[in-house]
Amino acid sequence: MAINFEERQSYHPEDFKGYDTERIRKEFLIEKVMEDDHINMVYSHIERYIVGGVVPVTKELKLEPVDALKAEHFCDRREVGVINVGGTGSAVVDGKEYVLEFKDALYIGKGAKEIVFKSADSKQPSHFYFNSAPAHKELPVKHLTLKDANVLHMGALESSNERNINQLMINKVVETCQLQMGMTELKTGSVWNTMPAHNHSRRNEVYFYFNVPEDQAVCHFMGQPQETRHIWMHNEQAVISPSWSIHAGAGTSNYIFIWGMAGENIDYTDMDKIQPTELR
Repeated sequence: MAINFEERQSYHPEDFKGYDTERIRKEFLIEKVMEDDHINMVYSHIERYIVGGVVPVTKELKLEPVDALKAEHFCDRREVGVINVGGTGSAVVDGKEYVLEFKDALYIGKGAKEIVFKSADSKQPSHFYFNSAPAHKELPVKHLTLKDANVLHMGALESSNERNINQLMINKVVETCQLQMGMTELKTGSVWNTMPAHNHSRRNEVYFYFNVPEDQAVCHFMGQPQETRHIWMHNEQAVISPSWSIHAGAGTSNYIFIWGMAGENIDYTDMDKIQPTELR
């Protein structure tokens, strides 16, 4: 099986205060999301959330359940959100093919039996990024493009955070059980995402940074507002954010990131904002 699987535990904020750089990176950073001809996934016990990447180059790749799911099919009790950040490819769900261009998304509801990924061109393979959360009812598959997104234009160049928030999998666009996903694109000259920072006690969040130039990096900030830490990240890496943690970043150039969330509340605006002057 071409699947690499890892489990991550939940974390208490008081324990987190004692983590050094190596421990923070080990627990929260997902360094290798994409790997040729493999499916890499991390199962976080925070909201039972799964983060993964699929890169079909010389063969098709089937999303199969790992032992930890105790299920016959991956989506027996789960929903999945997929966003393609590479070359054109397809996701075949129970025999129906959905062609995904760069930045296209696909929502796959609970109950799907077979999910297969393939690239249109092995020289420009697809990089399928996916998030998954437990689901309580079956919902239909839906193909989404940026034209379908609910777009929020936020920030300003003067504050280095002008950006478009493309809300792809939120309840205004597609019905889900608890999974939400979207893509935020920073304008040239802007480097800060999600500023002012915030946290939300009723759901976790995961960031996946891409379109980061090879010689550049993103500094991701996390931790409680009065006890922050940072992680330096590079292209196509992801980071897990517990409910008590802020999640914000600044890059040495502009970039794009995908945010994914799951938890008790699917109201996008359910967050507690922390102003820059309040951060420590």
